[in-house]
Amino acid sequence: MKTISFVIPSYNSEKYLHTAIESLFGFGDDIEIIIVNDGSKDQTLHIAKSYQKAHPHLIEVVDQQNGGHGSGINAGLKIAKGTYFKVLDSDDWMDRTSLEQLLSQMRKHSKENKQVDLYITNFVYEHVEDQTQYERDYFDNFPAYKIFRWDQIKKNFRYSKTLLMHALIYRTDILREIGLELPRHTFYVDNIVAYVPLPYVKTIYYMPLPLYRYFIGRMDQSVTLENITKRYQQQIKVFKILNQAYTYEQLTMMEKGLKQYMKHCIAAMLIITQMFTVASDSDERRMDLSNLWEHIKNNDKKMYRYLRYRSYNTTVNFFPWKIKSFLMVRGYLYLAKKVKLG
Repeated sequence: MKTISFVIPSYNSEKYLHTAIESLFGFGDDIEIIIVNDGSKDQTLHIAKSYQKAHPHLIEVVDQQNGGHGSGINAGLKIAKGTYFKVLDSDDWMDRTSLEQLLSQMRKHSKENKQVDLYITNFVYEHVEDQTQYERDYFDNFPAYKIFRWDQIKKNFRYSKTLLMHALIYRTDILREIGLELPRHTFYVDNIVAYVPLPYVKTIYYMPLPLYRYFIGRMDQSVTLENITKRYQQQIKVFKILNQAYTYEQLTMMEKGLKQYMKHCIAAMLIITQMFTVASDSDERRMDLSNLWEHIKNNDKKMYRYLRYRSYNTTVNFFPWKIKSFLMVRGYLYLAKKVKLG
């Protein structure tokens, strides 16, 4: 069995797909690469099949009609043969030295019959234009180089810091057992991957390695201010999926550490969703935000009270729209400048 299946959802990726693929070469039978061509109109499929022809024991290619990023992840998960599952976006890449260290540790755990449900690593924002970097680490939160459980977290998460999909390598069976299936034609589904499976994770191993390299610089990236303003309804859709995954009562019954993180994460996701929505002003946006709060209230009154009155959202909930917009957008721009999101 392969150690890690890497799925690379690809749409019109001819300019950078080779970098993602070749960052995974040289690791023998430990690696499986699944390239999912998501209805590309350029040479993406041709490039993927060329690599498959040259490396038939390493690379699988799935060609499908356009269904969006989540659809590509779904397709990869269906056929993955690896013990672990990792998403690599087609414009990103893996640090080879870090990957070798990760695979070595995974082999060691397997030999010792130690099951790890989730490996966590650091990831690096790579701003290619000026060659600057920003590394996101979890030193403050997790013990390094040891298997631990949620109740052994060193420090609670605070403010905007959350686990992102780029940092996570799940045991494949967990994702299949919970029936993870991401919505089609939807942006920001990485938030679902980084939230919904976590309560099924029992054992964790954190390696502070700069493994995942997240490319920053394309104008069409979903994290730019222009795009988050335009695609706010996509974020609302994703937040509703998160909100319906677990009730507030279920969160309170989770073990220490996990309970705190899940409550922190859902509150942080709502902050982001509100910021997406108030980044511009219109009657439609005001109605959509009002309807979102109504949806939360109707779905789970305890969750509504927590998010409305006892989470970080409380600090912005009662500001007038324009003040809320100013504060939240300036906060986003500050963070974006720090990591150079665009």
